[in-house]
Amino acid sequence: MNTGEIRPVPTPEHHAPYVAAADRYESTGYRRVGATGLALPPISLGLWWNFGDNRPFSTQREILTHAFDRGITHFDLANNYGPPAGSAEENFGRVLAKDLGRYRDELIISSKAGWNMWPGPYGNLGSRKYILASADASLQRMGLDYVDLFYSHRADADTPLEETIGALHTLVTQGKALYVGLSSYSPERTVEAQRIARELGTPLVIHQPAYSLLNRWVEDGLLQTLQEQGMGSIAFTPLAQGLLTDKYLRGDGAVPSGGRTSLSGHLTEENLATARALNELAGERGQSLAQLAISWLLREGGVTSVLLGASSTGQLDENLGALANTAFTDEELARIDAITGKQPGEVSTIDIWNVSARID
Repeated sequence: MNTGEIRPVPTPEHHAPYVAAADRYESTGYRRVGATGLALPPISLGLWWNFGDNRPFSTQREILTHAFDRGITHFDLANNYGPPAGSAEENFGRVLAKDLGRYRDELIISSKAGWNMWPGPYGNLGSRKYILASADASLQRMGLDYVDLFYSHRADADTPLEETIGALHTLVTQGKALYVGLSSYSPERTVEAQRIARELGTPLVIHQPAYSLLNRWVEDGLLQTLQEQGMGSIAFTPLAQGLLTDKYLRGDGAVPSGGRTSLSGHLTEENLATARALNELAGERGQSLAQLAISWLLREGGVTSVLLGASSTGQLDENLGALANTAFTDEELARIDAITGKQPGEVSTIDIWNVSARID
């Protein structure tokens, strides 16, 4: 019998307003960035590949909010992230508007400029025109007034370093960035950039290099330089673009297609044998290969934060499991050195960004 009672229609879960987990800060410690007051989580979320228009937006939203629920406060972007270029910032802006915007003061959002973004001579590298235009476009795509951190994404041999660093300084004085940093710069160029930045009154606070068990070039002076310059460090490609996961441990020789970059030249038997040996050590430590690779970067004397992508919440949770054990014995460290067979500072073929780091 119809009594005339009007019952409220329940809000579908995927339309429900997002409310962050109350315990989001209870399990993740935070690390000071160099000599600054800024702190980052040990694991930060990078939006290089899984947050463009090649992935369902609902999945992106789920990963981003889940990351924040797990204490990840740092979200790393760049003007050219996608695909297509710019779409990662646009999609992140949608999640900010819908879910995370109310927590803006709890977030560290970064962007970068340096790689190809638009045609012509003003669409890449380190000119003042390109950096300032890129920053404005990134802010517009994300719907923000400022980013917490803005990077020069790569060194530019043709633009005076004073111009590039001066552009970063301008972003800070304009209130469009709170902090500035570098990515893929050599130790020598980092020292000179910091000298210029300090003279301008806007010290560089962080460096973002490629760094992994299979790519240890930063140990040949850069980590020491960052310590001396009061700068923090955040490692990208910590899993060597999937080589340091269980993806290639089956031994079937399968080479992926459609990924971020071609891995066919890196899936050598030598690299795969190294991954299998490291996986054996990981098992002895009660970790997956990926967890071993992450925890090694976060060991004492390592980096401030590790930058990871994620294609699912499950993958993100597995990687966060690395935080349970970041301590290594001297024997384990020596064994890792013996397994990798890499001398500190040796340039790896996996590091496709070293063209920037070789510019002095």
